[in-house]
Amino acid sequence: MPGMRTRFVQVAIVLLLTDCTVGPNFQPPQAPTIANWHDASARQQGPRATITETADPDPLWWSKFGDPTLTALMERAIVGNPTVQQAVVRVAESIQVEAAARAAGLPTVKASGSYMREQLGAKGLLESQGVFNQLNALSGASTLNRLSPGLGQEAAASLGSVLNGLSQPVNLYEYGMSASWELDLFGRVRRSVEQARAQTEAQRDAADDALVMLESQVAQAYVALRGAQVLAKSQRGNIATAQDVLRLTQQQQQAGLASMLDVEQARTQLSNNLHQLPGFEQQQQQAMNRVSILTGQAPGALDAMLAPPAPLPALPSIIGVGVPSTLARRRPDIRQAEAQFHAATANVGVAIASFYPDVSLTGDFGLRAIDASFLTNWASAFYSFGPSVSVPVFQGGQLTANLRLARAQTVDAALNYRSTVLNALREVEDALVGYRTDRAARDQLIDTVRSAETTLGLARDRYLHGMADFIQVLNAEGTLFSARQSLVQADMALRNDAVALYTALGGGWENSTVKVPNPQIAGNPPVMPAAADALATTRH
Repeated sequence: MPGMRTRFVQVAIVLLLTDCTVGPNFQPPQAPTIANWHDASARQQGPRATITETADPDPLWWSKFGDPTLTALMERAIVGNPTVQQAVVRVAESIQVEAAARAAGLPTVKASGSYMREQLGAKGLLESQGVFNQLNALSGASTLNRLSPGLGQEAAASLGSVLNGLSQPVNLYEYGMSASWELDLFGRVRRSVEQARAQTEAQRDAADDALVMLESQVAQAYVALRGAQVLAKSQRGNIATAQDVLRLTQQQQQAGLASMLDVEQARTQLSNNLHQLPGFEQQQQQAMNRVSILTGQAPGALDAMLAPPAPLPALPSIIGVGVPSTLARRRPDIRQAEAQFHAATANVGVAIASFYPDVSLTGDFGLRAIDASFLTNWASAFYSFGPSVSVPVFQGGQLTANLRLARAQTVDAALNYRSTVLNALREVEDALVGYRTDRAARDQLIDTVRSAETTLGLARDRYLHGMADFIQVLNAEGTLFSARQSLVQADMALRNDAVALYTALGGGWENSTVKVPNPQIAGNPPVMPAAADALATTRH
C-alpha cells in the first residue's frame, strides 16, 4: 500500500511537470489579403489628390479640420464622456475576473478555531455492548487488589472517575489550518486563465472602439451645429433677397408697371422663407445640446461657447487611408472580435479538461484538547495529508453538451470575426465612394449657385424693362434659394463623409486612451485576516 501511494505521487509529479494542457491552442486568424482599396479615389496622385494610401490615418484626425473649437470639444469629450468611462470600468471588472481565474490555480489556506461543549454518548455505546458494567465492577478496590496487588484504592478511584466522565459533557477546544491545491494536471485552470485574459483584451478593445465612436459622434454633432448656423445665415440671405424683390415689385406696382398679383406673389415668397428660418435655429440648439451631452455636461452648458455663428470646419487637405492590410490591427472592433474568438477557443479547452480527473493535494494541521491548557501541548496535535482524485463518470450528458456548446461558440466567434472584417472593409469602401461622389456633387453645386445668381439678376433686369413677366423672377429666386441650401448641405455631407472615413479606418483611439480617467473603485480589503490574499492580487 505505501508503494502504491508513492507511485501515485510520482505519476502526479510527472504529469504536473509535463504541463499537459488539453484543448486546441489558439491560432490568430488571417485577415483577407487585399493589396489596394477598390475605390479609385484611394489611388489618386498629383497635387489635386485628397486621399492617399501612402500614409496611415492621423490618430488626431480631428485636428486636420483646422478648427480649434472642434479640437477643444474632442478633448473635453474624451475626458468627460460617461459612456467611455463605463467602458473603462468594464475593463477593470474583467481584470478582476482574470485575477479570480488565476487564483484557482494557487493553493488555498484557511485558518479555523472552535469551541464546543459536547456530550459524546460514550457511556451509551459501552452499555450497548455490555462493557460498561464490567468496567464498573472492576473499579472496586478489592477486585483490583485481587487482579493486581498494590493498586488498591487509588486505581479504583481513577477508573471510577473515567467511567463517570463518560456520562458527562466535555469541553472541546480546537484550532488549526487547512490547505488545498488543485494540481491542474490537464490545464482546466490554465485554459480558464487564458479565456479570462482574452476577455480582458476584448474589453480593452471595446473601450477603444467606444472612443472611436465618441469622436465620430462629437465631430458629426459639431458639423451639424455649424451647418445649421450656415443654413440659417444662408436663409437670412434668401430672406433679404426676397425682401428686395418685394420692395421692387411694390415700386413697380405703384408706377403702374406691375399688378397686385405680382406683389402678393412676392410677399408669399418672402413669407415662405421666413417660415423656414426657425427650423434651422431649432437644429442649431439641438446640436449644441448633443455636443454638451457627449462631453458629459448638461444641455446648455456649452451654449456660450458654441452659440456664436462660425463657418463649417475646413476639409482636410489630404486624408491618409493606408493599405487594407493594416486595417485589422487598427480597428478596435476587429481586434475585439479576434479576442472573443481567442476566449471561445480557450473555453473549448476548459470543457475538454472537465472530462479528466481533478487531482488535488489537501492537508490539515491543528491541535485539539478538552482542556484549554493542552492547546500548546504537541501531544494534542493532529494532522492529515494526501492527494484526492475526483473522476467524472456520469453527469447526465452535461459535460458532452458543454463541450459541444463551446465548440459551436468557437465557430460562431470565427464567423463573427470574418463578418467584422468584411463589414470594416465595406465601411471604408463606402466612405471612399461617398467622399468622392459627394465632392464631385459639391463642386457642381458651386457652379449651380453661380448660375442661379446670374439668372436671378437677368430675370430682374428683364422684368424691370418690361421684357419678362414676374413669374420668371420668382422662378429664378426659388432656384437660387434651393441651390444655396443644397450647397450648404453638400458641404456638410462632405465633412461628414470625411468623419465617416476616419471612423471606418479605426483611427482616433491610439493617443486618446491614456487621457480617459481611470475609474475610482474602492477595493482595498481589510488588513486582517486577508492580507495575504490582497498580496496575491496586487502581483498582477
